Amino acid sequence: MARAPSPSAPTQRRRLRATPSLTWNEIPVGATVLVDTAPFIYMLQDHPTLAPRFAGMFEAERRGELAIAITPVTVAEVLVGPLKAGQDGLARRYERALLAYELVPIDAALAAQAARLRVRYRLRLPDALQLAAALEIGAHALVTFDRDFTAVDGLLVLTGV
Repeated sequence: MARAPSPSAPTQRRRLRATPSLTWNEIPVGATVLVDTAPFIYMLQDHPTLAPRFAGMFEAERRGELAIAITPVTVAEVLVGPLKAGQDGLARRYERALLAYELVPIDAALAAQAARLRVRYRLRLPDALQLAAALEIGAHALVTFDRDFTAVDGLLVLTGV
């Protein structure tokens, strides 16, 4: 079972609690959620105000109550910061932490669906790929911090905003 990303000791020592804005108990036990990039960045960087908004999701996953899926988009976006800062070791730790979760591949069919969703909802391509992946795997929800998903219907979008 995957664990919440924890590449550094401070993140491991401090227990975070979810804020009331997101209640992870609304997600049925055994459900899968596709998690966008921002929640991972907030948790990995131990952001003082934003990480707690998503901590409950990672705790629920750790208890086996839900499954987390990601896409290669999330992997790439999370690695940009450490690589840009020349922190290759940190990037490798982040990558190992991320690959503990279910990785939804992006193939031609998913890319075509993302193009349709991009047009329909006026999303940026990375967001459209995340949405297409969530729909492809039958995710119960897409978890993000991005407000671009406000027009999306047919899938629960938990924004943490």
